[in-house]
Amino acid sequence: MKSGVVLKRFEGNPILTPQPRHWWESKAVFNPGALYEGGKVHLVYRAIGDSDVSVFGYASSVNGFQIGERLDDPIYVPREPFEGAGMLYTAPSKPEVPYVPRQENATYVSGGGLGGCEDPRLTRIGDRIFMTYVAFDGYSPPRVALTSIQAEDFLARRWQWKRPVLISPPGVVDKNACILPEKINSKYVIFHRIFPNILIDFVDDLDYFDGATRWLKGEFRIRPRAASWDSRKIGSGAPPIKTKDGWLLVYHAVGEQDPGRYKMGAMLLDLNNPTRVLFRSKKPILEPLAWYENEGWKPGVIYPCGAVVIGGRLLAYYGGADKVTCVASVNLDELLNYLVGRREAAPAPGYVPPAEAAVAPPIPIQKRIRAYCIKCRTKREMRNPVMITMKNGRRAVQGTCSKCGSKMSQMMKA
Repeated sequence: MKSGVVLKRFEGNPILTPQPRHWWESKAVFNPGALYEGGKVHLVYRAIGDSDVSVFGYASSVNGFQIGERLDDPIYVPREPFEGAGMLYTAPSKPEVPYVPRQENATYVSGGGLGGCEDPRLTRIGDRIFMTYVAFDGYSPPRVALTSIQAEDFLARRWQWKRPVLISPPGVVDKNACILPEKINSKYVIFHRIFPNILIDFVDDLDYFDGATRWLKGEFRIRPRAASWDSRKIGSGAPPIKTKDGWLLVYHAVGEQDPGRYKMGAMLLDLNNPTRVLFRSKKPILEPLAWYENEGWKPGVIYPCGAVVIGGRLLAYYGGADKVTCVASVNLDELLNYLVGRREAAPAPGYVPPAEAAVAPPIPIQKRIRAYCIKCRTKREMRNPVMITMKNGRRAVQGTCSKCGSKMSQMMKA
């Protein structure tokens, strides 16, 4: 606990990897929303394939770690112009894919994709499952979209999704939206992010949004903390989970002192007023140290979008380096005690978590390192260089460009 890294990686990570035989998920499968229903963890994950368009795939697990089912086809694809539907973007293996236009704006490209539906979050309220996600048409600023499905249809694999609607205003990059699973004072609570804050809105009805004039307003906010590990920007991860100590919100953050790396944190919000932060992790609860968190479209990224509790243990699902899906876990009471600073956590009876993966910590490098910056298109000095160990055992140096702040990496000589 003293190090602040309290989540334990599953030794079988990554639990989902790209599938070359499926054209729609051949390049990346990451950032999964999660829901525990009917004795299973249901994962709805972002997938990118030969067309470079983001769609959603489905997988499930009985114990939350080993995948027992994974569908061969996507369960959600772009259907509206605001997410790129109706335009042609051909894939070499699938020449007629009516998803997004060819004119992409590199300013908003995320995770190697050129548009579509990104980063789903799932919340069950009553007999419906609500899904928030990022809608990107390939050129406009990404926005938050909302859809839903009957829980009965979801569990029966009948993908009868309600027509999606945009709920964030135009012209503003808004992401990381999720919905509290309970009403507060008869109102629905929606978390979202406009740089650099987590924003919170209360609405009377989730049908309030019309996609034309009614938007999220960002009525309340949770800010980054100056001089802390989460000083640059923060975003909500999984929908908050109700605990005895408050609403547990797992979030991701970037710090000014380490601007190229996304880390995971946790905070507890007041049960009756979720705009009030009671406790917040002083250090990250997970940092990008494993090879699968550093080899992908965005090295050094841990990006949680879903979490569940099974047998008294919190399982957090996240994207690794914008390429693969991973899971890390911790005894829930242990995490709450770390945040609150009291009590001794007792292991859940009859539950034995899978073995933790061994991860070599990064090694800070004191000497000056120069590497090629893709954005600057020239060699630059590397800021905050650290040495990491990749899957194949080889070592690489990772840091950020001293001029533009972009991520940089360089293989070490064997």
